[in-house]
Amino acid sequence: MTGFNDFAIARAIHVLAVLIWIGGVAFVTMVMIPACRAMAEPQAQLELFERLEHRFAAIARWSVLLAGASGLWLTGLLGAWDRFADPAAWWWMHGMVAVWTIFAVMLFILEPFVLQKLFAKLARRDPVGTMARIQRVHVVLLTVSLVVVAGAVAGSHGGWRFG
Repeated sequence: MTGFNDFAIARAIHVLAVLIWIGGVAFVTMVMIPACRAMAEPQAQLELFERLEHRFAAIARWSVLLAGASGLWLTGLLGAWDRFADPAAWWWMHGMVAVWTIFAVMLFILEPFVLQKLFAKLARRDPVGTMARIQRVHVVLLTVSLVVVAGAVAGSHGGWRFG
């Protein structure tokens, strides 16, 4: 296999993984959570959200793993490690790593070991407020993710350089 093929495969995996991962976050944030919150029974809102989100969590975990592995692969193939120190391009490289790290920690550590128990406890006291918190967190995560994706796409093609 030639270097071009390695690069094409790595980029295709990376783009597809990010598409599924961030696209899923967009769907959850803009469609699923509002639909759950529109339900009349507050406890049913959280139960439906957890049931549906649980189904997406495995897909998100695999997508995050593939995005991280292919991003590392691309950085190595391109010899792009110096971009992390480039004052004109650093923000979107660091942004990709930061967003990836936040989601990896959330999906592999916080959600299974902390957030499920925390949300269950909070939902018993205030199910409506808990769903509102979940929605706010998702809006922030989606907004940051989209800014970084836009910066990374533009930056990898020579745009969005400051300096």
